Amino acid sequence: MTAATKIPVSVLIPAKNEEANLPACLESVAQADEVFVVDSHSEDQSVKISESYGANVVQFDFNGRWPKKKNWALENLPFRNEWVLIVDCDERITPELWAEMAEVIAADKLDGCYLNRRVYFLGKWIRHGGKYPDWNMRFFRHAKGRYENLNTEEIQNTGDNEVHEHVVIDPDKVGYLKNDMLHIDFRDLFHWLARHNRYSNWEARVYYNLLTGMGEDGTIGANLFGDSVQRKRFLKKIWVRLPFKPFLRFVLFYFIRLGFLDGYPGYIYGRLLSQYEYQIGVKLYELKFGGQLNLADRETGSEAAKNSDTPENPKAALVGDL
Repeated sequence: MTAATKIPVSVLIPAKNEEANLPACLESVAQADEVFVVDSHSEDQSVKISESYGANVVQFDFNGRWPKKKNWALENLPFRNEWVLIVDCDERITPELWAEMAEVIAADKLDGCYLNRRVYFLGKWIRHGGKYPDWNMRFFRHAKGRYENLNTEEIQNTGDNEVHEHVVIDPDKVGYLKNDMLHIDFRDLFHWLARHNRYSNWEARVYYNLLTGMGEDGTIGANLFGDSVQRKRFLKKIWVRLPFKPFLRFVLFYFIRLGFLDGYPGYIYGRLLSQYEYQIGVKLYELKFGGQLNLADRETGSEAAKNSDTPENPKAALVGDL
């Protein structure tokens, strides 16, 4: 592909020990004019692989609190394009999606676009259970958007990368792209369980903040009549007050939202969701009684970076995300 055919987009890829996923991810963003891989001192071949694809590799040293990796990159990287596309290592951008993004840039009417994510788990597209559509703000003018801070900095061992935080951007200047982004993780269930143990630390604090009425300044907010993400946040404020959430989450995913139509992978996914909800609940209980969720010393700097959002020694198993 020649420079003349490149699309004027700067791609931002957060990484940590992602040698299994990076080749497919980097191949899928080859149409971009510029690619940055923001690495957390990987111990595998992530840096070498990234450089072999022509990506700019930047190392990130997490201070243990804020900002996390994506916001830091948005503030500090020397993007040469107005538009940025944020892609996780286990995500793929299709040619059809690239063509659609090029049209948005040419039209010059929007400040950002939601991408719909198609999650694959154990080789199966999880199309039901409320997992699709799955809208994420990933494509926007980098000067116009930043990730929200949900006041979870004091919770340790949640990783150095924004995972469930959303980009705050003017809602009157956003659109929705028609083609899907693919989420295909080539790592195994060991990794899935390990990272959701970290995620449940974060979720427990978010639940606690919702229950105690912590303000929403600087966040996307919760609005029943807002966009799809704001509606989801509104429903979450109701959800955190319900009893029997692990059981309800399985019933909601598997029966009410037809997760059983995704076969045995759908059943496994539903059971894991229920287990994840139980982890959040017991950690929330611990928080209410003054617990810190993790009694280890707070990690800072490069030590925190070592506990980023990915494990060592990934294996191929086609595992998806929550």
